[in-house]
Amino acid sequence: MAKEKRKILVLVEGAKTDVALMERLLATYQIDFKYEIVPYCTNIYTLYHEMFEDNVPADMDLLQLLKSREPDTSKKAMFDDFYSDILLIFDLDPQDHSFTPEKISVMANYFVESSDMGKLYINYPMVEAFYHMVSIPDPNFDSYYVILDELTAGEYKARVNRENQNHDYRKFATKKEECDIVIKQNIKKAWRLVRNDGGDNLPPTQIEILDAQLSHMRRDRRVAVLSTCAFFIPEYNPKLIH
Repeated sequence: MAKEKRKILVLVEGAKTDVALMERLLATYQIDFKYEIVPYCTNIYTLYHEMFEDNVPADMDLLQLLKSREPDTSKKAMFDDFYSDILLIFDLDPQDHSFTPEKISVMANYFVESSDMGKLYINYPMVEAFYHMVSIPDPNFDSYYVILDELTAGEYKARVNRENQNHDYRKFATKKEECDIVIKQNIKKAWRLVRNDGGDNLPPTQIEILDAQLSHMRRDRRVAVLSTCAFFIPEYNPKLIH
């Protein structure tokens, strides 16, 4: 991603936890671009319905789609701006009745370039995965999985609250050094998922991660707890993570 004339649109799923986390990451790493964080306020399968189901996505303008959904008329003008990059931060949400492996795979294979159609970052199973650590670092993080029945019963968020280091997201990874550790642990876990080794400082592709997660779901009805929403930071500049 080029560094000049950067203005980023960050499309997130929810208006609270998702926005708060992205604001924290952007502030922590002081990345030198302007940005707008826009909550979509529904899940990725609604986006699939609106953009892919009966349409050719390449013929659609994501910004204008978002503009048409924006209820606040005073905010509609932001979607007429030029953005050098678009990041889409969404949850896998495999418990949702609209989920299918085919739908999420289509979107992961389409949203691959932030400076073109946008780049999709998927949280497994949802954004709360970023906070799912008993300690920083957490020596057991690689073993954390969530079974589909747990998601269907709506129990995962309560589990994260119990197993979070401080039982309070606002107190989790408040220092850059701690954020670095959280991001690096997620990158290492992602590499182990896709090829069973330590991997690189940069994460695997989102498509590789998704394929590995879908394989787990088919085989074991479980998903590895993994937060990829912060992977844009080392992809932007690997030197930001120490």
